[in-house]
Amino acid sequence: MAQELNATENKPVSNFIRTIIDKDLETNKYEGRVHTRFPPEPNGYLHIGHAKSICLNFGISIDYKGLCNLRFDDTNPVKEDVEYVDSIQEDVRWLGFDWDNRMYYASDYFDQLFEHAITLIKKGKAYVDDLTAEEIRQYRGTLKEPGKESPYRNRSVEENLQLFMDMKEGVYEDGSKVLRAKIDMASPNLNMRDPVVYRIKKAHHHRTGDKWCIYPMYDFTHCVSDSIETITHSLCTLEFEDHRPLYDWFLIELDLYRPQQIEFARLNLSYTVLSKRKLLQLVQEKHVSGWDDPRMPTISGIRRRGYTPESIRVFADKIGVAKADSVVDLALLESCIREDLNKSANRIMGVLDPLKVTITNFPDNETVWVDAVNNPEDETAGTRLVPFTKELYIEKEDFMENPPKKFFRLSPGTEVRLRYGFFITCNEVVKDENGEVIELKCSYDPASKGGNSPDGRKVKATLHWVSAEHAVPCKVRLYDNLFMVENPNKVEEGKTFLDNINPDSLSEITGFLEPSVKEGKVGSKYQFERLGYFAIDKDTTDETIVFNRTVTLKDTWKKIQNR
Repeated sequence: MAQELNATENKPVSNFIRTIIDKDLETNKYEGRVHTRFPPEPNGYLHIGHAKSICLNFGISIDYKGLCNLRFDDTNPVKEDVEYVDSIQEDVRWLGFDWDNRMYYASDYFDQLFEHAITLIKKGKAYVDDLTAEEIRQYRGTLKEPGKESPYRNRSVEENLQLFMDMKEGVYEDGSKVLRAKIDMASPNLNMRDPVVYRIKKAHHHRTGDKWCIYPMYDFTHCVSDSIETITHSLCTLEFEDHRPLYDWFLIELDLYRPQQIEFARLNLSYTVLSKRKLLQLVQEKHVSGWDDPRMPTISGIRRRGYTPESIRVFADKIGVAKADSVVDLALLESCIREDLNKSANRIMGVLDPLKVTITNFPDNETVWVDAVNNPEDETAGTRLVPFTKELYIEKEDFMENPPKKFFRLSPGTEVRLRYGFFITCNEVVKDENGEVIELKCSYDPASKGGNSPDGRKVKATLHWVSAEHAVPCKVRLYDNLFMVENPNKVEEGKTFLDNINPDSLSEITGFLEPSVKEGKVGSKYQFERLGYFAIDKDTTDETIVFNRTVTLKDTWKKIQNR
């Protein structure tokens, strides 16, 4: 589903972008076409903010029976890599979208872009500048003061053409010359103060090799690429709003087809950084294990953590599309994955902080297999058999020797239900030399198999458990927020966002799970009953199953992490 549906009308919920598109269709502005594009730069892995844009661009094309292109803005060979190109394709497909045969690269248009730059020079609308990058910044002026014209601004058309051709032929070194548009150095919009159109970069390109040593800038490439692909609605985040006049200026001066650029608010998520530069720093400085570290907000990271594409699409629907920036609470994202996994994830029982329980009146060397429901939210999920034996594990926190009045779990002399199993009563507490409880000796009621009492007596607690004999030891990774503060980008003077990293964002423990977990594969998702949702990690081997905690059942269960 591309957009949240109105329950009464069964139509996508309207937003200002859809209102614009609806009006354009009514006036036949683009001959009834709706054609969008998703244009990532292949210089890093996509994150949850990109997921919002993917869902928006592809979703609109689906809902309006239009088209959506995937286009890589590969104009900076120094920072780009085929690894990123491959990961971006994987992420878009994982989210449930496809571009059919419409995958393009900005580098596909390098010849056309070069010819368009020549056109601007011939029209007297572009010139070669010898100022350094720092000098260009100084000449640009400020929001309060106009810029100053470059001393090279009034070179002749013939000289500019020759210099630009020499730039293309590699005559000059990186940074020694640029091609700039000649617009207005006094414009109140800094983007219109003679922006750079081409720069020299003697670097190998992952697609065009060494054919080019000059590369077009984003603003120039972006609008011309949209025009070449006959995009109708070019959807961008708000930081490009001030770039729109330049977008239009290029296309008008070049007399090219002109799409409509529309800006929307980007996603800002609490306890998260979404800057590519900062995410790259986290990876390069090894604050995380890689781009797909489950603590990262990258699509590959949340996929590895156990998030589902359905939950991300629902999240994108719920946050909607707005014109003003805001911060979305991370709790909303977590609620979306809980809601989806509650319907789709099979249940298993696992114990993450084990306390041994011996059933004294249970026969030695005997196993009783009890029926357990795989998913009470899915009638088609069926049941599984779980072994019940003389020795079991329960969670340590489910027992208290001297409980307060409202503690309804296991304590000396009390009776509880073991889920799908039997009623048990604690009769004796075994401690080690330090006084720590290491074992409980309990009795069970054989007539209560399945957790039901034949005489109708009631108990106030149901505990999860695993058979010690059949328990499968697993490495379990418990995750918390990577950052300790709601806005990790806000820092005191002299500090950086790295000072806000949560040192306890990851802990690893050994847990014990019921034997049915052996049937799982990498990526399989489960609800550990009463503990949370977990996914099998790619680090799993034939010897060790590794689980990532996707999300807790509720915030109070986070205390498990501090054990």
